Amino acid sequence: MEAMLWSDPPEEPPEELREVQAMLRRAGLVLAVGVLALFLLLGMSP
Repeated sequence: MEAMLWSDPPEEPPEELREVQAMLRRAGLVLAVGVLALFLLLGMSP
């Protein structure tokens, strides 16, 4: 294995890892919106 030079471009993560990261990002967003909606529904109930 060769040593990397400072001028070498950074290694891109593999496509599979990028897809998983995007899926986790979307899942986190959906979870956050769901929790917010749940708190609003619970807060408005008498």
